Amino acid sequence: MQKNKNSYRFLLSHSTKSTIYIRRFEVSKKLLHSSIAVFILSFGIISLGVAGLVKNNVLAKTDNLAATETAAIVSSTTQTISEPKTIDYSRPAQTENFAANSGGPVLDVQSTEEEAAESENGDIADQIRAIQSKANPEFLPTMWAHLGKINNEFGFRRNPFGGRSYEFHPGMDIDGEKGDTVIAPANGTVIKAGWTGGYGNMIEIDHGNGISTRYGHLSKIEVQVGDSIQRGQLIGLIGSTGRSTGPHLHYELRLNEKSINPRFLLPQEPADLKQ
Repeated sequence: MQKNKNSYRFLLSHSTKSTIYIRRFEVSKKLLHSSIAVFILSFGIISLGVAGLVKNNVLAKTDNLAATETAAIVSSTTQTISEPKTIDYSRPAQTENFAANSGGPVLDVQSTEEEAAESENGDIADQIRAIQSKANPEFLPTMWAHLGKINNEFGFRRNPFGGRSYEFHPGMDIDGEKGDTVIAPANGTVIKAGWTGGYGNMIEIDHGNGISTRYGHLSKIEVQVGDSIQRGQLIGLIGSTGRSTGPHLHYELRLNEKSINPRFLLPQEPADLKQ
């Protein structure tokens, strides 16, 4: 190859048995450089086009995936809206943190300890026997004011409103439905009838000989203070007023103005009520 300022010269030779042939080619430098530049430019454009095509394909796949996920989310949301959850408004079942159909007043610590100690004292039983020996049986509360399952007995219990605390329960919680009847278990005189703090609507009947009974959480009171009550008479209706988790009767037996276990005078409840 030979070159000058304007071109490149190429000599090509080939021979036969008798002759040698030589050919000369001359290529313009300007044309060659232009061709090389065009080739490089074309290659760059093609490369960019391929890269753009690949990128577009990737973006297209990404868009398709996003569209699919969006459709799935919309479908799920639509399904959730079209199938709303129902709310259960029924009374909660009994659990360790919430006792069904229970309640009662909150007593101060000192009176609680005194009543708890005295209720376990053998002297109480002796006093009850002495009263039974001389009192008119019609004035002794020896029948149930309402027959129902016993949700809470007399004595210490876990707080029915939850938590780990314990409290003294001065009576007995007897299960029932709102509107169930409450009768007087003995003759006596009404000494309280109305709203009384944690008892809600409460009736207290004096039966004489230091014995009285209380009936708490009533939905309706059917007697008035001063009324003379007969054994078996309707005095009120079960409810859930005051400090209560549900409809029931708080029945309380008192001796000399202090609560004692109602079972000192009550007969054993029917076996089917213990189930």
